[in-house]
Amino acid sequence: MKNEIISFLSNSLDKYGYLGAVIGISGGIDSAVTGALLVEALGRDRVFGLLLPERDSSPDTVRDSKLVCCHLGIGYKLIRLTGILRKKGIYRMHPPALFFPRKVQEWYTRKVWEEEGDTYIKELTSSGSTTFLKGLAYYRIKHRTRMTMLYFEAEKRHYAVVGSTNKTEVKMGFYVKWGDDSVDFEPLSHLYKTDVYRLAGELGVPDRIIEKPASPDIAPGITDEYAMGVSYKDIDRILKKIEGGKDLSSEKPENVRRVTTILNCAAYREIRSLGISDQLP
Repeated sequence: MKNEIISFLSNSLDKYGYLGAVIGISGGIDSAVTGALLVEALGRDRVFGLLLPERDSSPDTVRDSKLVCCHLGIGYKLIRLTGILRKKGIYRMHPPALFFPRKVQEWYTRKVWEEEGDTYIKELTSSGSTTFLKGLAYYRIKHRTRMTMLYFEAEKRHYAVVGSTNKTEVKMGFYVKWGDDSVDFEPLSHLYKTDVYRLAGELGVPDRIIEKPASPDIAPGITDEYAMGVSYKDIDRILKKIEGGKDLSSEKPENVRRVTTILNCAAYREIRSLGISDQLP
């Protein structure tokens, strides 16, 4: 698994004439694994990390991101996006966070999330109340701003932008269109999240990064598993069974229903985003 990805990265960047790679380092496991693979493929001198926190990021984000960069031995730049987002008027859409403890921010965000009802499905279908839709715009602009900064930094160096979206996220729609899905190469897109965890151990990713809850880091208190409503272990096991045409009777019915509902909504979103929704039944 590891050697094939390393070979793919090395050959692909050389084939298209890129001098190196820029990657957004979030302090999470996916970007840490991708960074480690890039270092093995290209050497640390040809890999550059971009740290892009903003007002709502976890207090641990910068520390963990720097830990990853230092562990990999790569150069990096820290750009705080708060000023850019504030000038766009983004933060006026939500209460000021500066004067509230992190725990209060997390409580408030989860309260709003739960009051909307089945929030993740509404996110995939861009439905829900006017307030909720404004919230989607509020969160998604952060991913899209990160994307523009990654390409700005990469193009100055004639580097490729390398993403870290995994197969579970792709299938479950856990990404932002024209945000974290907009990259030149996706070396993890064929690996389920649980496969990424195994690869992280093989690559020597720091335990702190492996053990922290996976999160998009755009809303206080919202982790991946909280948003989707099922653990990654359960999601991946069910996805692999569906992919292999295997029996699902040993799985909890509520988990199967949840995963299949999300799959259908994610597939619909993808078709709609391509402008061919008129072909749907």
